[in-house]
Amino acid sequence: MEYIKSKDIFILMRETLRLIHPRLIDHGSRVAYMVYMMLKDKGIYEEFELADIVMVASLHDIGAYKTEAGSLNDMLRYESRDSRAHTIYGYLFFKYLSPVEDLAKVIMYHHMDYEQLQKVDYPYKDLAAYINIAEKMDIYSTAMGSQFDLQMFHKQAGTKLSEEGLNLFYQVVKKYDIFEKIKTGEYKGELDDIIDYMIFSNEDKKKFLEMLMYCTGFREEHIVVDTVTSICICEEIANKLMMTADEKEKLYYGALLHDLGMLAIPREIVEAPKSLSSEEIKMLRKHVAVTEKVLNDAAMRSDIVSIATGHHERADGSGYPKKTKNFQMSQEQRILQVADVVTGMTNKRSYRDPLPKDKVISILEEEAAKNRLNKQIVNTFIDFYDDIMQSIQTKSAEIMKMYQTLNSQYAQVSKRFKM
Repeated sequence: MEYIKSKDIFILMRETLRLIHPRLIDHGSRVAYMVYMMLKDKGIYEEFELADIVMVASLHDIGAYKTEAGSLNDMLRYESRDSRAHTIYGYLFFKYLSPVEDLAKVIMYHHMDYEQLQKVDYPYKDLAAYINIAEKMDIYSTAMGSQFDLQMFHKQAGTKLSEEGLNLFYQVVKKYDIFEKIKTGEYKGELDDIIDYMIFSNEDKKKFLEMLMYCTGFREEHIVVDTVTSICICEEIANKLMMTADEKEKLYYGALLHDLGMLAIPREIVEAPKSLSSEEIKMLRKHVAVTEKVLNDAAMRSDIVSIATGHHERADGSGYPKKTKNFQMSQEQRILQVADVVTGMTNKRSYRDPLPKDKVISILEEEAAKNRLNKQIVNTFIDFYDDIMQSIQTKSAEIMKMYQTLNSQYAQVSKRFKM
């Protein structure tokens, strides 16, 4: 069953990363447009191939969300830093987590000097060379404004930058008036047109959505841990209640995406080592509305959006943001509500350790007695508490293994290059 179209997967990823750092994703979009126009003019790729390249070019700096957080507000400073950290992390991220792993090395090589790149045996190395050119053109033209000289990089032709790529860039700038289209925003429409050609299988879409979950770890790693925990709890409860395969699938995606909006919440609130003030609580609760907007902007199917954004509602109408009552809720929403509460109690927080079993059960029974959480779902969880928690531990370890492998390999490479 299709819950989201192929092009909307890209839009969802783009808009989620925008929550972390809007300037970086806008930079990626402009670079992708420049590269797209170069390749379109060259005429060697089909539209569906160009669409995949646009995605990778748009996300060519994805590793910087993890490694360069302190320098992203100054793009010139960011450009002048040693780039190995974010190119390697970005490469590993795409290699292990995306379904377009054959293009992952484009990310790793996009800062490599052309003289060195020529020695690399990789079929898409010209794409990396073009991204390198487009990135420099965008960063310097944005920073220098009217003082920017298109020819300022020509002295690097054949050494740091591809001479063929530079000449192609000069050609398309003159032919298509690229910088004017970027200035007016007209380029966005052309990018939207090409991403209509994206073709992903349902399995590819699932992998991209799981990759998106791991993106939340760029800001706060515990959000990934919490999401994985909630997914596992939902799956276990759904199995015990003998839900249909379609219901389980919808619940899975709702749980997978339910905390994307946390990326918009200031870190000092998310990681506060104390009780939050009323204003801080109000700010924290905005994450649900942010999640809803991002999912709706990407045209995610409405029932998935409802599940994802209903995890703080309560059966007696005391939840937020819509104060939905029990008769207005789906079974999937009720399960995710319990899973989210359990996750919050059983995972470590900045201000406390995980709660013990007896305390967790006591709180759940109290919430069910007050008609805030569904009694059947709460009782199902309590009846199988030990089995479910053991299964969560096993399944969470399996899901997190790839993420941990990525971080471990990055740490090893960083040590090797003393980054």
